[in-house]
Amino acid sequence: MFCFSFPLSSSSSLRLLLAFLVLCVFQVDLASASTNPPKKIGKGYRLISIEEAPNGGLVGQLQVKEKNNIYGPDIPLLQLYVKHETDNRLRIHITDAEKQRWEVPYDLLPRESPPSLKQTIGSSRKGGVYKLTAAEYAGNELIFAYKSDPFSFSVKRKSNGETLFDTSSEDSDPYSDLVFKDQYLEISTKLPKDASLYGLGENTQPHGIKLYPNDPYTLYTTDISAINLNADLYGSHPVYMDLRNVKGKPSAHAVLLLNSNGMDVFYRGNSLTYKVIGGVFDLYFFSGPSPLAVVDQYTAFIGRPAPMPYWAFGFHQCRWGYHNLSVVEDVVENYKKAKIPLDVIWNDDDHMDGHKDFTLNPTNYPRPKLLAFLEKIHARGMKYIVIIDPGIGVNKSYGVYQRGLANDVFIKYEGKPFLAQVWPGAVNFPDFLNPKTVEWWGDEIQRFHKLVPVDGLWIDMNEASNFCNGLCTLPEGRICPNGTGPGWICCLDCKNITKTRWDDPPYKINASGLQVPIGYKTIATSAYHYNGVLEYDAHSLYGFSQSVATHKALQGLEGKRPFILSRSTYVGSGRYAAHWTGDNKGTWKDLKISISTMLNFGIFGVPMVGSDICGFYPAPTEELCNRWIELGAFYPFSRDHANFYSPRQELYQWKSVAVSARNALGMRYKLLPYLYTLNYEAHTTGAPIARPLFFTFTNETKLYGLSTQFLLGSSLMVSPVLTKGKTEVKVLFPPGSWYNLFDMTKVIVSKESHYLTCDAPLHVINVHLYQNAIIPMQQGGLISKEARKTPFTLIVSFPLGATTGEAKGNLFLDNDELPELKLGSGYATYIDFHATVSQGTVKVWSDVQESKFALEKGLIVEKVTVLGLMGTGSAFEIEVDGNAVADTSKVEISSTEHEYPENLEEGGDKMKNVMVEVKGLELPVGKKFTMSWKMGIKP
Repeated sequence: MFCFSFPLSSSSSLRLLLAFLVLCVFQVDLASASTNPPKKIGKGYRLISIEEAPNGGLVGQLQVKEKNNIYGPDIPLLQLYVKHETDNRLRIHITDAEKQRWEVPYDLLPRESPPSLKQTIGSSRKGGVYKLTAAEYAGNELIFAYKSDPFSFSVKRKSNGETLFDTSSEDSDPYSDLVFKDQYLEISTKLPKDASLYGLGENTQPHGIKLYPNDPYTLYTTDISAINLNADLYGSHPVYMDLRNVKGKPSAHAVLLLNSNGMDVFYRGNSLTYKVIGGVFDLYFFSGPSPLAVVDQYTAFIGRPAPMPYWAFGFHQCRWGYHNLSVVEDVVENYKKAKIPLDVIWNDDDHMDGHKDFTLNPTNYPRPKLLAFLEKIHARGMKYIVIIDPGIGVNKSYGVYQRGLANDVFIKYEGKPFLAQVWPGAVNFPDFLNPKTVEWWGDEIQRFHKLVPVDGLWIDMNEASNFCNGLCTLPEGRICPNGTGPGWICCLDCKNITKTRWDDPPYKINASGLQVPIGYKTIATSAYHYNGVLEYDAHSLYGFSQSVATHKALQGLEGKRPFILSRSTYVGSGRYAAHWTGDNKGTWKDLKISISTMLNFGIFGVPMVGSDICGFYPAPTEELCNRWIELGAFYPFSRDHANFYSPRQELYQWKSVAVSARNALGMRYKLLPYLYTLNYEAHTTGAPIARPLFFTFTNETKLYGLSTQFLLGSSLMVSPVLTKGKTEVKVLFPPGSWYNLFDMTKVIVSKESHYLTCDAPLHVINVHLYQNAIIPMQQGGLISKEARKTPFTLIVSFPLGATTGEAKGNLFLDNDELPELKLGSGYATYIDFHATVSQGTVKVWSDVQESKFALEKGLIVEKVTVLGLMGTGSAFEIEVDGNAVADTSKVEISSTEHEYPENLEEGGDKMKNVMVEVKGLELPVGKKFTMSWKMGIKP
């Protein structure tokens, strides 16, 4: 028996920590379940026909073998649809053959439609039934194979015959054959024990990024704080990546079950079982075979990550509890005085009038003063973002609510808007599946933008969160809430409605980690949306649909690139919004766990992600906040955020934290062009900005579970201190040369993956640059607008002492206010950088696409730093656009000897190697250049 506690509410996650509901339940012993298998549910289905579909796929029919009533009656006849949709994507769709069932709306997540249920078997091909050789259907990369009775299927990799997914069930297996009932679906796959799985979120995984056998994985969007381990949190992403290494050959693939209903996923180490409470089986297989290829294929299907504006990669400051505008003004000025970079200042709901969306508190945030403040910070290049929650206050004098009522935009229960309670008190929830709601929401955002020209929106509480349960009405004879008690205590008159089969389904998912009713603290699941869609089916899509509507609204304002931060996410949310990981605690454990959650969201196609730096609550220690800003400075989304009841924790509050912030954020701001280029890569290929080390070093099995380090892009490794009282950090270095980014004369050379203990005093974080890379850096600054105007330095890294070598990098620049992130507009430039060392000659050059934008900005490369050379330079030559630069008198070449630990030194000749710096350059970023020099005598 164990006790489980979680906050009833909190500001950024039902925000508060003060009231905890402590519940004790018996823990499900999954390990025991695997040794003592539960009774199986039925005997599956048999395949009674299979033919070619008009679109080139296959259509078959499945008939239940033996009916039973466990979790309800079986659906007797199913339609099977299989298609290789692309060279690397296979779809397997199973639904009721006679009745339309709920699926994720095709207009919300665009994709091919399966054949109509009315399709007549045998009409699609002259000559009748399409026979499959050996019951296989092969595409370019994947093979679908099946057995007829009982029906099972497998998915194999064509290149080597490896089985990726296998639904067959033996008598000894702890799972059933295919089960398909109205409110209970079950399907399983066998897995090799040495497979490494990632994904199935959102949850807080205490064991790291790899899925851990027998941990619970429940998917259902829920407002419980991220401090709760192994529980369904704010998002639902029913996708996993499977990484295997067979005889030294690594390969990865991914499996998506596109289903928005609540589900438990049981991973036992050698099998995985989905238990879903509705919808259909809509399985997608992505062949990889590299992790990057998997995410590329996955995001090509679900939608590429949203382009982020340049300033979004600056540092953000927020707090629930900036009581009035003067406090916000002081925060901005104090950051400036402390010389700590700051791009974006945020307001939680303090700016609102009575917690109501799209309003201003006339006393604490008077509009004339707020507009003057925004004019001042906008002139400086800073941005301003505020929160909005989906619950619209029920208030006769509130225009937003009245217009919503007039447009009939709210989710209904028995013909009336469903009543809930959140921060404004009684609220109704907009139905973002309704086209009229999307229009109304856009109009409200436009009205608000005229009131306050915000630069982005933060959509919170959108799981959706509700302080009450059941069917509620406004109380008679008393004010609710009355302003004297906590705002998160339900004060409506509510009654239990868990007697419907939607509110009390036959199978109980492990909701909130406690098997609470699925309507607990959210919208009743028997409420309904536009066209009669049940909340039961659409629940986990709420935040996603709000992100889509908000993105459309913001893009329509001034034609600028939107910035949206959403707490609740679903498959495809990354196309519209960034994400932060919700309510965490200011503890060392939460600091460590933040890495795993960030890496998971990169795999989910939401690369712009980060956690509340220093923790949302309670007060962090000074040492912890030092270490957290050192790590948080390298989150893709970097924001300090704190709770109303926590002490102030802006980075300037402690002198020591300010030092760490200046160091770490100082480096981040130098790396902004690199981060922004990764933003372009994410938008065009899906590549995560922050990614596990195995994305680059896929053959290094030691890295498959590494959750304490990560890469930015393919070449920058971040290794933070995650333990109290430590002034050193144990770093796992993959094979090759690794240069310390803060002091590039220092290098680690590793023949094979192994740990080395690195110094990490209080103000130091270890960040290393890998060999064969070129990264563009600028001089930094206190705000991204100014930092991006400064001259560039190119850092070129060769393997230490290499006589031959090649390095590559790139740079993307654009007008980041434009909605699209692409070349061809005349407002963007893309540059490939190359470098070689060969036969004693070093050569660095660039290839430019769309030079106009960079040339208009007047940007230059001022310095080139080359790492790992065997000697300094002589006989220097430069060409720009093919023309030799005659005057190189301002150019200076200098060298500094590299330092590296002797116990990792390669080669017995104690060879000395140098960092060569070429200064005084004035190379236009928008023009092709070539520079080369002969390496002189070894120093």
